[in-house]
Amino acid sequence: MALRTAAKPLRWTAGEWFEKLLAVQARLRAPGGCPWDREQTHESLRTYLIEEAYEVLEALESRDDRKFREEMGDLLLQIVFHSQIAKEEGRFEVSDVIREVHDKMVRRHPHVFGEKRAKDSAEVLRNWEQIKKEERRAAGAKSAGGSKEKGKSGSLLDGVSGALPAALEGFQLTRRAARIGFDWDSVDGVIEKMNEEAGELRQALPAKNAKRTEEEMGDLLFAAVNLARFLHVDPEIALKKANAKFSSRFRRMEELALRSGKVLADVPREQMEEFWDTAKRYEKGGSLEPAEVRKA
Repeated sequence: MALRTAAKPLRWTAGEWFEKLLAVQARLRAPGGCPWDREQTHESLRTYLIEEAYEVLEALESRDDRKFREEMGDLLLQIVFHSQIAKEEGRFEVSDVIREVHDKMVRRHPHVFGEKRAKDSAEVLRNWEQIKKEERRAAGAKSAGGSKEKGKSGSLLDGVSGALPAALEGFQLTRRAARIGFDWDSVDGVIEKMNEEAGELRQALPAKNAKRTEEEMGDLLFAAVNLARFLHVDPEIALKKANAKFSSRFRRMEELALRSGKVLADVPREQMEEFWDTAKRYEKGGSLEPAEVRKA
């Protein structure tokens, strides 16, 4: 290994860069800093936190390391931003955030940092959930201050945030239940359940009861989320990809309509279907040449 020379400066460590980032955010929030940054609160930043998380996922899918690195930095900034606000209010600092997750990771991996052993990942997940349950019970007893709530058994589903997008919440709920064996034996059972829910929705439609229709539609969507989880597919990501695919095809339909001298809204439904099929073929290497477009 070649020795570093005095003429070649050493790279800053991750810790040094992190300290510099903290200093930048503190300066932006300080008197004389950035007016926009100084106006922000935990509540006003909620949307950005969600947006940045989704942009990280999009960058990951793109396999563009530069973009992936950039978006993860933006997400990290949100953690720093919230921590700075909390520090100003005298509640906690970013060092507390880091310590919490450090201690949690050590505590929840006794098969690595302790004496406990786990034979496979399934056992790791079961142990993880048990440890989380014990942590919630201990936290509940502490907050109760010795009241009658102390020692009350919590639910395995505690900790699944109701603020999550609905598909992700359903995914988390069914995943936790599955970890203790409350699950389907095969994919056929889940698909059968989806068919059952679709049938119940179909039966509800003639009554034109909005409340029941909403309930049955919810059951069908929940079954679809459960199917995704059983197939090891994240339903939120899968739906995002489906949304993107629909958007891409629809935009190509609009392009095809313009090539035929019309706007899509003025094209007959049958020709819309033709445009849709052409857009699908294009995704598989087909052509969007005018010859494929039937003149209306």
